[in-house]
This record gives sequence, structure tokens and C-alpha cells, in this order.
Amino acid sequence: MTLTACGSGETENAGESVTLTVSAAASLTDALEEAAALFSEEHPDIKVDFNFGGSGALQQQISQGAPADIFFSASKNDFDALIESGSIAKEQSVNLLQNELVLVTPADNQAVTSFDNIQEASQIAVGTPESVPAGKYSMETFESFGITADVEPLLVYAEDVRAVLTYVERDEVDAGLVYRTDALTSDSVEIADTAPKGAHDPIVYPVGIIKKSDNAEAAEIFYDFLQTEDTLAVFEEYGFTVE
Repeated sequence: MTLTACGSGETENAGESVTLTVSAAASLTDALEEAAALFSEEHPDIKVDFNFGGSGALQQQISQGAPADIFFSASKNDFDALIESGSIAKEQSVNLLQNELVLVTPADNQAVTSFDNIQEASQIAVGTPESVPAGKYSMETFESFGITADVEPLLVYAEDVRAVLTYVERDEVDAGLVYRTDALTSDSVEIADTAPKGAHDPIVYPVGIIKKSDNAEAAEIFYDFLQTEDTLAVFEEYGFTVE
């Protein structure tokens, strides 16, 4: 089976269609699914399957040999770990997007109005810091405000940032910390505050091709597609900032 990029940007398929596995941060779900729909119109011979989750957990899966062709992370540290281990070549990777961390509350629950009174919450949802970058950024933000000891007893940990959003949407917690892009997908939450610049490490989204990909040529086509003007416009529509 051979896939060759044509001058028109289309692909020629000499055999059966190819299925790519893209391990991607949960916060990219909506934007990537829309981008994949556009991609399938141009490349019907390449199917894209997504494995969404916390970037730390995805990095561990890839390190342990789980099949993946592309990794799109919300954590530069987790991504760099795969470069250092040789799973991703630096020259086949790029820092593509940026995001912001925001404090969200249920639309009908105003117990918390900003980081200044977040301690008044009965419970606060955050991603598990060890495996969810948004959780790590959340803890860094609490530390910058000097309120870690106050909020730790209130924290409810979630497996990824979308699970945090769900807790808030269902009014199961008074507040949660998610990316701005996640908050913008929901009519059931309000953005109460934004983590100030410098309160946490920059939220950078790198993407790269896995060296052991069984579909290296198709992976490169999708990798290049993610960097096109039309695709970047999709990410911007969902609130991401292009690097």
C-alpha cells in the first residue's frame, strides 16, 4: 500500500484506506473533530480515529507501546518526554496552539465569583495534576495566589478537563478550572475569572508524528494539514490562539 501526496494536495491510494490513530488532549475534542471532517473531504482514503484524554495519561500509553500515529498534547512537558525518549522526532513536531485557564461556575450558581472568593466553594473540580495538564496549571495558579492549603480540602479530581466541565455543568460542584476553549463550548457554565498571566506555565499545545507509526506517510499528510490556514482558522473559532 502506498500513499503519495499529489500536487493538488490530494492523496492517491494504491490499496485499502488507511486509519490514523491520533492521541489528543481532551480539550481539543470539538476543534479536532471539525478539522477531521474537513480533512476527510480532501483525503477520503485516510480515516482519522481519535483517542482523547489527559495528556499525561496519553503520554504514558504511547511510552508503553500503545498504537498511535500522532500525539497532540496540552502539555509541553509530556510531549517533550516523548521527544527525549526518542518516540517523536523534534523535526517532526511543532508548538501549534495556546490556551487560557479559566474559573467556571454553574450558570445558576453564583457562590463563587472570582479567584478572590474561590474558598467559599463547597467543592472545586480540577483535573488530576499528575496526568491532566489543566490540573497542574490549576495547582500552579492556587500556589500563585497563596491559597493552596485553603482549597485542597475542597478539590474534586477528574480524569480530564472535559470531566471537570461536566461536574460544573451538572451543578455537582460550585466551581471548576478548565481551558477557555472548553468553557466556550457550554451554555451551562459561566466564566467567572481568568488565571492571570504568570500564574501558571504557558499553556502550549505541541503536535508531532510518532516515529514508530505504521502509517508514517499518511500521518505526515494529516500533520501538515493541521498547520494549514483553513485548519488553524477552525482552532481559532474554538478560542485557541495560534502560536
